[in-house]
Amino acid sequence: MVSIDTAADATGRLSPTKMRRPRLWTIVTWAIALAVAFPILAVFSSIFAARGDIWRHLAETVLSSYVANSLLLVGGVGIGVLLMGVPAAWMVTLCRFPGRKVFDWALLLPMAMPAYVIAYTYTGLLDYAGPAQSALRDFLGMEGGLRWIPDIRSLPGAVVMLVLVLYPYVYLLARAAFLEQSACVLEVSRTLGCSPWRGFFRVALPLARPALVAGVALALMEALNDFGTVQYFGVDTLATGIYRVWRGMGDATAGSQLAALLLSIVFVFLALERWSRGRRSFAHTTTRYRPLPRYRLTGIRAVGAIAGCAVPVTFGFLLPASVLLYWAITNLDAWAGEKFLFLVRNSFFMAGFAAVLAVCLASVLAYAMRLHPTRPTQWAVRVASLGYAIPGPVLAIGILLPFAAIDHGINAWAKATFGITFGLVLSGTLVAVTFAYLVRFLTVSLNVVETSLGKVTRSMDFAARSLGRSPFGTLTDVHLPIMRGSLLTAAIVVFVDVLKELPATLVLRPFNFDTLATMTYNLASDERLAEAAGPAIAIVAVGIIPVYLMARASAKARPGHDAPAIETFTR
Repeated sequence: MVSIDTAADATGRLSPTKMRRPRLWTIVTWAIALAVAFPILAVFSSIFAARGDIWRHLAETVLSSYVANSLLLVGGVGIGVLLMGVPAAWMVTLCRFPGRKVFDWALLLPMAMPAYVIAYTYTGLLDYAGPAQSALRDFLGMEGGLRWIPDIRSLPGAVVMLVLVLYPYVYLLARAAFLEQSACVLEVSRTLGCSPWRGFFRVALPLARPALVAGVALALMEALNDFGTVQYFGVDTLATGIYRVWRGMGDATAGSQLAALLLSIVFVFLALERWSRGRRSFAHTTTRYRPLPRYRLTGIRAVGAIAGCAVPVTFGFLLPASVLLYWAITNLDAWAGEKFLFLVRNSFFMAGFAAVLAVCLASVLAYAMRLHPTRPTQWAVRVASLGYAIPGPVLAIGILLPFAAIDHGINAWAKATFGITFGLVLSGTLVAVTFAYLVRFLTVSLNVVETSLGKVTRSMDFAARSLGRSPFGTLTDVHLPIMRGSLLTAAIVVFVDVLKELPATLVLRPFNFDTLATMTYNLASDERLAEAAGPAIAIVAVGIIPVYLMARASAKARPGHDAPAIETFTR
């Protein structure tokens, strides 16, 4: 494939001219892709290592429960996020009832609540010594325990916690899919005798299937990545098993083999998602986007819609956020102080540094695709996008093992040459932590940057090149200023994701280096929930920023969104 540029001829007119292929951009793109693939290759290489006594012990005792609990967890989360996210998306998109406009953006609020934070909050609220059970015992006059109340520290409890914070993935994508559907298709279903709910099941839901599958896939990957919730609830999954084998038993080989097993499950889910689409098309056959009909709900239907939207918002954000805020205010002396300021400094520095690097690398990848869209470049960008699918514990193992080997080699060479050692150069340093953040969250910034860059007309490239700008100069002088808003959005989203990240940070961080996430985990593990409220509420408060940005952007997702909706009454 030959790249085309423009140049001015003798008459001053622009004419296409062949130019040298920008091989440097391809090389840089593949370098980034190989860096992202580096932890994956390191994990899978452990499959060929000899299996020691610890691995045989795991296989004979707990490995089956690790796998079974992981599969049950993702199965429960997949069903839960569909049941909670899809009806809510349909109601706020095509129904009209009191509070609809508020629920439209409020249903995204649980995305600001990390799963491990909501788990700590509900445990403190609902366990035996918590205010809920204490008040219930006093009300019923029962001195003993309430045995009929299910234990929240269980596999079903972990599923509920994860569903409450992960359903917005399905809600957001389902809402966007419903907004993009043609009003003509929905009207035809009504003329054929379908009620609004029957039209939802037979027309709208099948058309939204790709978006629903993508939302569920994101939720399942986050569920497999979860460490804080399942660890705190005492649920043995592959994520907790990796941490236990690595840190508790000190067996790097067995830990990496468990990581390879978990990563294989993730790739199977991704392959099933691709296979489920097949060659079927879900495109609309009309380009007419008239305002969507709004089914006015009255009476019991309106009450049901309000309740259906209020339950996930209340239990996924309002209630736990209120409890955290109360604990934080009433226990101000326990967490507010110089140590908290150090936590904020560490967290914000790491999150800000990783966000800037992620946006820079994403800009390079997206521009390389625009400048030289050959198959090798496309494959490199696709490989670079795999990082988000890697669970945090797997990523930590995949980085720590090779980095430790590199450190060992550097120290062996330094001792043989100069008689000194440098100690930890890569592993156990902020270099390893930053690299983990980049691998994990590069995809987040790449999606935003690639979408924004695609909206810039190519005539600007031609004009800049005709004026003597190099490809890099065109990127810095033309594209980046135009994309300033999207770049800021990408940086904010990565910033908040890094701020909430727990498992990789917990394993890779240097000694005596804590963040808001790790301190929240450590305090909650010691049952000091009141002291953990301060760092936890700080994470939640910052997490609201990208939620607001997504809510504002999704409100303008449909062409003609400013047109008034057509109201109809349900029968």
